[in-house]
Amino acid sequence: MSLTIGLHTPNGFAGADRHGAARIAGLAEKLGYDSLWTADHVVLPSPQVEPSPLDPDAPLLDVVVSLAFLAAHTERILLATGCVVLPQRDPLVLAKQLASVDVLSGGRLVFGVVAGYLEPELRALGVPLAQRGARTEEYLKAMRSLWEDPAPAFHGRFVEFRNVDAWPRPVQRPVPVVMGGHTPAAHRRAAELADGWYGWMLGLRATAAQLESVRKAAAGRPLHISVTPARRLDRDTVRAYADLGVDRLIVTPETGLSLAELERFVERNAPERVLG
Repeated sequence: MSLTIGLHTPNGFAGADRHGAARIAGLAEKLGYDSLWTADHVVLPSPQVEPSPLDPDAPLLDVVVSLAFLAAHTERILLATGCVVLPQRDPLVLAKQLASVDVLSGGRLVFGVVAGYLEPELRALGVPLAQRGARTEEYLKAMRSLWEDPAPAFHGRFVEFRNVDAWPRPVQRPVPVVMGGHTPAAHRRAAELADGWYGWMLGLRATAAQLESVRKAAAGRPLHISVTPARRLDRDTVRAYADLGVDRLIVTPETGLSLAELERFVERNAPERVLG
């Protein structure tokens, strides 16, 4: 079975300080996880309102700063944004930051992208909810121009630049991009603009339904499939996801675990235990 196991939210709760983040990253790498995926919320509604996933005082380190720290405490494991809410970031600044992570990590970046869904957060950062999809597509194209084009330039509705450049470029050519989201529009963006698709908190039936839509959008183009499962892993469950065509399962711990509890979670879901 070629499926791999990743770990989500090493930048939150017990991982939201230098000791916890370094400890969990090192443990995950030692146990054979293939990737670390940092969660992204710049701000959270206060008081919490649906569909916000976290209390406003939930500790969550910045998605990109965390990757730089994790890069310094690991050697091999992939480092992923999981997923960055792209329309609420300046694409040129983010391109510079992520290129720096890829360089400093020796080419281990995976760029996970979502359009976002949390209206109070998007509004606070100056992004109308109705524009989030269009901005995501434009920002991603603009970032790729900075990373890949000999003479970067972009002319769009939200981004426009020419006669500028940014070095060093990423080590990877190209940086792998994973598009998250459960809507037909997200599936289309994955098929047209990304190398993979990421489904969040999906059971087996939901995964099968999502993958039917993703594959229809991809029209035969191969995409790397990552899913955070909505159930506890065992070998039979892992095999069932693999049989659906999932390439990577990204486990996420419950919120609010202590460092010791988080370590036990990482050990319990270690690839050698759940893959057999």
